[in-house]
Amino acid sequence: MIAFITGGTGFIGSHLIGKLLSEGWDVHLLCRKETNFSLVNNSTSQPTIHELTGKPEDLNRIVKKVKPDLVFHLASLSPSVHTLEDIPTLIESNITLGTQLVEAMVQNECYQLINTGTILQHYEGMPYSPASLYGATKQAFEAIIQYYIETTPLKAIHLKLANVYGKNDPRPRIFSLLKKAALEQITLEMTPGEQYIDLIYIDDVVEAFYVAALRFEKRMDRKQEKFLISSQTPIKLKELVRIYEEVAGHKVSICWGGKPYRSREMMAYQPYGIPLPQWKIKNSLYEGIKKTLSIE
Repeated sequence: MIAFITGGTGFIGSHLIGKLLSEGWDVHLLCRKETNFSLVNNSTSQPTIHELTGKPEDLNRIVKKVKPDLVFHLASLSPSVHTLEDIPTLIESNITLGTQLVEAMVQNECYQLINTGTILQHYEGMPYSPASLYGATKQAFEAIIQYYIETTPLKAIHLKLANVYGKNDPRPRIFSLLKKAALEQITLEMTPGEQYIDLIYIDDVVEAFYVAALRFEKRMDRKQEKFLISSQTPIKLKELVRIYEEVAGHKVSICWGGKPYRSREMMAYQPYGIPLPQWKIKNSLYEGIKKTLSIE
């Protein structure tokens, strides 16, 4: 199988590349000139790299050359809180690039796509209610895919991801913040801590992508499927910190209420979507935190 991956140099994508290579796939990676390959270079074998030059015809040229059996679209910009300056890049990364990709796919008769969505498209469990501008851009691209679904032979599987975590995550996420605060012996300002967080370990997320890929091999009948990739057991932030301290073996100085809640925090667990068939979580929160902290 030939796989073409966008966003493959990111935290999730780099792990997915490792999985596919280990399963014997021929992996091709789309990247920009300024891309950091540090996460990808951890793999023993390497994908074939294809560089964007900034020309509109780039993706069509690359897809025509690769002729992938399956495209994994993970590339995105996902600021937790956006600024005015973020908007052009947010639109280009989350809508324009993806649209150019799908157009190139259908132009070259490549009709199998796994698209990465987010639970932030479904605030309070609604079919569509964006929890952030990032969530809104992901939904906008999903609507664009719908056009191609209805007018071409394209088939798509959308995976709506909860919050992904794991070892060596370079993103400033909750566990890296807690670890940094403990190491530097500083007080971390947080919200009152009553919001829920839905966390899923990186290995389980990668397995979800792989299970989804196998659905195409089994000649899925539906043109489009959408699945929720979630722990199904979200936890309040305060409880999460308590578990982290228990696993890590030390306290973290927290100023609860030191910062306000963000707009549209998840204050109640109201999931939207169905689980991916044939996929199960293998890492509990305790196990995932241990692996993240390299604790045996």
